[in-house]
Amino acid sequence: MTFTQAESGYLREPRRLGRLATVRADGSPQVNPVGFSCDPQRGTIDIGGLAMSRSQKFRNVARNGQAAIVVDDIVSTDPWRVRFLEIRGAAEAIDGPPGGPGDGAIIRIHPRRIISFGIEDPVAEPHQMRSHSRNIS
Repeated sequence: MTFTQAESGYLREPRRLGRLATVRADGSPQVNPVGFSCDPQRGTIDIGGLAMSRSQKFRNVARNGQAAIVVDDIVSTDPWRVRFLEIRGAAEAIDGPPGGPGDGAIIRIHPRRIISFGIEDPVAEPHQMRSHSRNIS
């Protein structure tokens, strides 16, 4: 299983917005807000959107096969509590079938490293919270 039970639950919450990082041809980073879904069967993150196949992020992934996404939120400001998942991995630029809304193309991230904060231990005192990271084979 790619994601822990707590991570899967967090990814299913109705926030549906993440920040996708890709690398441009000149080596500079590009970060975009994106909608996403988690495919628990594949253990992947799928990112779609209007005219995805014509986007710079799609071309970046098609060229170098890498991407990362961060999904985060603020649970409370008093006390200060944040949660996040950073998912880095191999990525595919997948063309979609013709027809239908948008162009059907997606970016699919196959996690290789997952870093979480506030997901596995949501009730810990804020000053005692630690990030959890692991590599996925």
